[in-house]
Amino acid sequence: MAGKPKLHYFNGRGRMECIRWLLAAAGVEFEEKFIEQPEDLDKLKNDGSLMFQQVPMVEIDGMKLVQTRAILNYVATKYNLYGKDMKERALIDMYSEGVADLGDMIILLPLCPPDQKDAKIAQIKEKTTNRYLPAFEKVLKSHGQDYLVGNKLSKADIHLVELLYYVEELDPSLLANFPLLKGLKTRVSNLPAVKKFLQPGSQRKPPMDEKKLEEAKRIFRIK
Repeated sequence: MAGKPKLHYFNGRGRMECIRWLLAAAGVEFEEKFIEQPEDLDKLKNDGSLMFQQVPMVEIDGMKLVQTRAILNYVATKYNLYGKDMKERALIDMYSEGVADLGDMIILLPLCPPDQKDAKIAQIKEKTTNRYLPAFEKVLKSHGQDYLVGNKLSKADIHLVELLYYVEELDPSLLANFPLLKGLKTRVSNLPAVKKFLQPGSQRKPPMDEKKLEEAKRIFRIK
């Protein structure tokens, strides 16, 4: 029997958090090997574990997978969260990429220079309410089903709900005009595996604070 997937990253959200969410939603237990020092990262690079010299890296099914989207697609395929045919997968990918576009802006916000932060937050809020959330609300309205694609939970739903939590952290009022998205968030959050992941003490990571940001900068040698 294969062991649990092992996730190599620092002890924070970053680009690994969407992988944690997807594994958790699939009901998969996983281990985490935290990178705590720059030397830990150097060791992974030097022993050939990181194809492109960067993390996230996930050990799963005898492979050392890097590149976030490749990892997500493998997990989604393995655990039947990737649609029933090519057309559904295309839609799931399209929606997931939209989530990633907005999600990346939020993930990178802590790295924004202080004098630019207010403007960046205003830009994120504007794109959230005028571009991204209306698009997803329209999808749900167009077919009246519980999930984005094929009336079945997919990685697109999980990625979107993770994003909705980040949007609420930024400003809870941003979701006010999107009842179908609020319904999706409630529905996915109440799935037993996701509900467990949302409980205190799970492997879900908290928002990036100043201390965690400094830790990440030190580990990844970000000036």
